[in-house]
Amino acid sequence: MVNRKSKIVTSLCIFALVLTLLAPINAGAATTGEPDSAVSNSASFSTDTIYQIVTDRFFDGNPSNNPSGDIYDPSNPRKYHGGDWDGITQKINDGYLTGMGITAIWISSPVENITSIDPSNNSASYHGYWGRDFYRPNEYFGSASDFMEMVNTAHENNIKIIIDFAPNHTSTAEYGDMVFPENGNLYRNGTLISGFKNDTNNIFNHESWTDFSTWENCVYHSMYGLADLNQMNGTVDSYLKDAIDMWLDYGVDGIRVDAVKHMPMGWQSNWLSDIYEEHQTFVFGEWFNGSTANDSDMTGFANESGISLLEFRLANAIRNTLGNGTMDMQELYSVMADRELSYKEINDQVTFVDNHDMSRFMTLANGNARALENAYVIMMTSSGIPTIYYGSEQYATGGSDPENRGDMPSFNTTTTAYQVISKLAALRKANAALAYGTTKERWMNDDVLVYERTFGNSTVLVAVNRNTKQGYDITGALTALPDGQYDDVLSNLLGGGTLTVTGGAIGSYYLGAGQAAVWQCDRTDTVPIIGNIDPLVGIAGNVVTISGSGFGSATGTVRFGTKAAQVVSWSDSLVQVMIPTISAGLYDITVTTSLGSSTANYDEFKVLTGSQTAVRFIAKDAFTEYGQNIYLLGNCLELGNWDTSKAIGPFFNATDSIAAYPDWFFDVSVPEGVDIEYKFIKKDEAGNVIWEGGSNHTYTTPTGTTGEVSVYFYN
Repeated sequence: MVNRKSKIVTSLCIFALVLTLLAPINAGAATTGEPDSAVSNSASFSTDTIYQIVTDRFFDGNPSNNPSGDIYDPSNPRKYHGGDWDGITQKINDGYLTGMGITAIWISSPVENITSIDPSNNSASYHGYWGRDFYRPNEYFGSASDFMEMVNTAHENNIKIIIDFAPNHTSTAEYGDMVFPENGNLYRNGTLISGFKNDTNNIFNHESWTDFSTWENCVYHSMYGLADLNQMNGTVDSYLKDAIDMWLDYGVDGIRVDAVKHMPMGWQSNWLSDIYEEHQTFVFGEWFNGSTANDSDMTGFANESGISLLEFRLANAIRNTLGNGTMDMQELYSVMADRELSYKEINDQVTFVDNHDMSRFMTLANGNARALENAYVIMMTSSGIPTIYYGSEQYATGGSDPENRGDMPSFNTTTTAYQVISKLAALRKANAALAYGTTKERWMNDDVLVYERTFGNSTVLVAVNRNTKQGYDITGALTALPDGQYDDVLSNLLGGGTLTVTGGAIGSYYLGAGQAAVWQCDRTDTVPIIGNIDPLVGIAGNVVTISGSGFGSATGTVRFGTKAAQVVSWSDSLVQVMIPTISAGLYDITVTTSLGSSTANYDEFKVLTGSQTAVRFIAKDAFTEYGQNIYLLGNCLELGNWDTSKAIGPFFNATDSIAAYPDWFFDVSVPEGVDIEYKFIKKDEAGNVIWEGGSNHTYTTPTGTTGEVSVYFYN
């Protein structure tokens, strides 16, 4: 059996020649200078502006790779239209993206998709979400060399590449009595692994469609008949780890993971840890949330899994406030403030105002261009990494899928929205307050929001009036901006104007109807301040990126607790180090400049016990009283180190093919190849704990594959 960690020659034969081209790109981590200004820092995207592209709908750079037959029809929004990687390359080269200040592009999943029409919706797989072979490129987007050309061109223009990746499922395989020609088939470099029907090796889950009622139901039941991959199967686990390694070896900088709400968090944590052992990569996922309220499962996932999220809360709040008017500015600010309390790393969450799964903002706002422009001002100056949905800078319209995925309407570089994005993207690169700063309200009413982002000595002040018929005098507002006069960063594109600050207060200022303005001060920090650490979890030997300011140009010292780490690179705004050999646990990270007199501290970095694997724990005959749930504890960090406040769970008990009450189960990321001891507990909503009786259970975790352990609960 081939070790999964070794690159499988048959899987990589088409890449072997081009991999040598990546050395100058990936070697950037070992250099000095300012790596955050270029693509060599692929761990942190906090200073970046992302541009999301539905590849098939952006630009047809090479008509010769367009499909033939019934899956191709540029007049049908459910069929292929011809956009490809060549088209993206051309638009990088002609300056359209760099002129807008874009420093990262998120493209459709590049893997080979089904080539037939899905009979349940009469749609082709133009969107990339019906993968069949994760080891081959989608031929209708281009060849492997076309993909490599796009990556290299992007990097030459200081643009990072993010690929969409969908490890949750393949293609649709069940819908009533319909026959699906491809049967959800999964291939590995041309060799069939399994189809959904006659799945003798349990490559897929075979539960009913999810009703979205519980997290458990979302994870183990299929979405709309899509063949739901069983990630806890060892073959699937290895398949998905090898596949993402292959694409990252191409030079890909980031991963957007589709449907993270629909896969076991324990498996995803194990998959992510495997990625981080070999790659400096930013990873964020889609956990759909249709409201502006905090979903504790969602934020818990972001805080514990190591995967950042698309920030639906802010998107919904901006859309409700500036799009359809169902919220006011004070309610919007409440959401903005609560976000910063909910996430351990708010600056790594990815923000947006529209995307491929919701109506275009311009449609929601009934064609109000100023509402869109003001929405971009708020999104691009709020905490998180802003994402522009292709074509929205051209005021594209469209309702629900697939109408929201229309062809790129134009490449006009003079639209107001394009210019606003360009100026604010540049500001995000120049002023650390937008990348890492805290947010503070300075003045607001139902229509106006004035807020400030500060980080060290850097400040950005933002004022937005959503009312297109009435202006307001902004009086009595305080600010961290030093005394003086400030020109609008937006060059008065949205009204703006000059702001005067005296004694820490804003002088007389009138914010006209529908106007917005941004003012800033960027002063050098003389003491180190940490903005981000990416990722927030890892094992000894992994490289960690520390972003911020004031680190100095000469190499200083970084410690995890009291243990010094090996420095890989050092600049005033970015430091990269290797996690030292230390015991598993949560550590404060301290950065000390070369002068030795100033330090910056960052708490709760999680050092794992070692390389991870995913194990399913099943507790049989665990009878509970109303309000009680089953949790897991054990003798390693990943199992809470016997601390009941860190117990793993609550366990699931309503998936017939795995376990149903009184049996319970949960999928957990644990260190591989070690002997562990564990017990189950019962815990109620008040935190009362009943320990399982008997001796500790023991288990040797597997290496290179997943595991399952099932024991009776000792009452």
